[in-house]
Amino acid sequence: MRFDENYLPSPREFVRRQVELYERSDGTEGNTGDGGYPVVIISCRGAKTGAVRKFPVIRVEHDGDYVAVASFAGRDSNPVWYQNLIATPLVDVQDGAVKTRCSVRELSGRERDSWWSRAVEAYPPYAEFQSATERVIPVLLLTPVQRERHDPIGTPGVPARGIAHP
Repeated sequence: MRFDENYLPSPREFVRRQVELYERSDGTEGNTGDGGYPVVIISCRGAKTGAVRKFPVIRVEHDGDYVAVASFAGRDSNPVWYQNLIATPLVDVQDGAVKTRCSVRELSGRERDSWWSRAVEAYPPYAEFQSATERVIPVLLLTPVQRERHDPIGTPGVPARGIAHP
């Protein structure tokens, strides 16, 4: 899947501008969100259009994995990008100048709780957002595909040489 063609910029001007600035500068500019917290850019496929969509999320990283927290600032619905990631659970995460292909899965139980704690530590307003809504805010794990499964030329399901798989 390619995320460099059929790009449909966000209709929200501040999102569109931040993505453009971040990508143009390899993350040296446009790299913070509200309150100065660091962000990464996620590229995905739109669930309805099939077009490439890009948006910033607060950077929550641990041991090479990331999470995207679908808080929508505590609104009672999920952000549109949540449905995009669920419909096509393969994305690119740009963290500075580095782009990483990642698989996506929604977390639950203890695993969600552990990542939720990391997310609130990285961005304390998430706790306020959860208090503002009755829904449980989704936490989506973004795991690098390279580390998950593929050989040096990218054959799915074949472990890469030199990578230990538990």
